[in-house]
Amino acid sequence: MKLQSDKGEIRISSEVFTNITGAAAINCYGVKGMAIRSKTDGLVHLLRRESMSKGVKVTYNEDSTVSIELHIIVDNGVNLMAVSRSIMNEVRYNVSRITGVEVKNVDVYVDSMVIG
Repeated sequence: MKLQSDKGEIRISSEVFTNITGAAAINCYGVKGMAIRSKTDGLVHLLRRESMSKGVKVTYNEDSTVSIELHIIVDNGVNLMAVSRSIMNEVRYNVSRITGVEVKNVDVYVDSMVIG
């Protein structure tokens, strides 16, 4: 993403957005981690902390905002609506605070639930 100011140009890579998003999401109660669906076997896999950005997709919008899509794995027994709302608020706040870019929407996909 390219931001223009009176002093010059700022470029923020998509990795910055995905890392901020992944870190904000996994710090929420009930989130076990980020998820990715394997192309070979179609199963959902829990990502390690160092590769959690793979469970995040960032889309740059025409109006200089971003849209974020997250795929997560949650603990068994948590309220999915409460966890999803918490993630949406946390991601929106952290991305806006750190980058200065407005977040248009945050879509949370619960791909799996871990029992035990």
